[in-house]
Amino acid sequence: MAWDLKVGEIKSTYITDEDIWKVLNNFFSRSYTTMSYKFGFFKTLIENLYNVNEYLELDYNKMFFSFAKIYWNLVVHHKLWQSNNKNQASSIQKLLEGYCDKYSIPPEWTFDKLEDKVQLEIITDIKKTGKKYVIGAFYGDTKGLFYEFDRNKEYFKFNLPVYKFLQKHQKIITYLTNYHLAIFLEKHNSVPNINYLLTKIENVSKRSSLNPFYHILLKYEDNVCFYCSKSLKRKRNTSHVDHFIPWSFVQNDNLWNLVLACPTCNHKKKDKLAEKSFLFEIVERNEKLISNINLEDIEFFSNYQSEKLIKLYQYSSFNGYIDSWKPNY
Repeated sequence: MAWDLKVGEIKSTYITDEDIWKVLNNFFSRSYTTMSYKFGFFKTLIENLYNVNEYLELDYNKMFFSFAKIYWNLVVHHKLWQSNNKNQASSIQKLLEGYCDKYSIPPEWTFDKLEDKVQLEIITDIKKTGKKYVIGAFYGDTKGLFYEFDRNKEYFKFNLPVYKFLQKHQKIITYLTNYHLAIFLEKHNSVPNINYLLTKIENVSKRSSLNPFYHILLKYEDNVCFYCSKSLKRKRNTSHVDHFIPWSFVQNDNLWNLVLACPTCNHKKKDKLAEKSFLFEIVERNEKLISNINLEDIEFFSNYQSEKLIKLYQYSSFNGYIDSWKPNY
């Protein structure tokens, strides 16, 4: 069984977009699955496309931080059953519910509200379970074409043509993954409708607050709006943190993609892509940040490359973010 694999090699590096679509069509059309894991793991990989290093390797801790966050919010926050067996909860569901009881955590708390030490405990346990049951299973479902891995060495590397494909078609693949996860959950939960679930799933990785990033940015930058250069008051309700490339596309909170903005610019920009002149400005901003940032904050720039941000901007446009925005000065 593929789920029990300890090592998996990439079967072929010479594959076309058509080959990858065939694998995905097979993956999504398979009607039988006992747990929601494979959809949650695919969602995790998509969210971490821009957290790989220059060799397309993905750190297990980053990977399972995202996986833990997704499942905490599904299981605890939204109270959604993750197994096709009503009498047998999934291992991850039982693990997370156990942490909720152990620390008397209010179920309305999302993952980012938990203390750092509790998050770390959860991620460590989720990683053990995920390494055993998820990585090999998804590898098998995608015919050994998406990545290679070694569980014991905690090694994971994307296949280059698959990595480029996921960037190129990120929005539609994200929707397909969310949709099939919603279909599975709808079968095994009493919910109003699939649209209700899709809304929950689409936002399951979103932070409840960007306050920590606001304070980090203030340490290193002038307190002005990135877009219109208007001075900002040092009050949180008059200074916003904006995802330069919309969160709905990148679905990750990387400091290199976050800027200070005035309420007017933040509200008017919404889910649009800022015009290209701002791309060069944020690249320059990031270079300054990297040269000045303290060791305690440098982790927020791990695996950052300006070329990666530029490609992300280009791929977001390719994925339908074509409404260019700029402030009315």
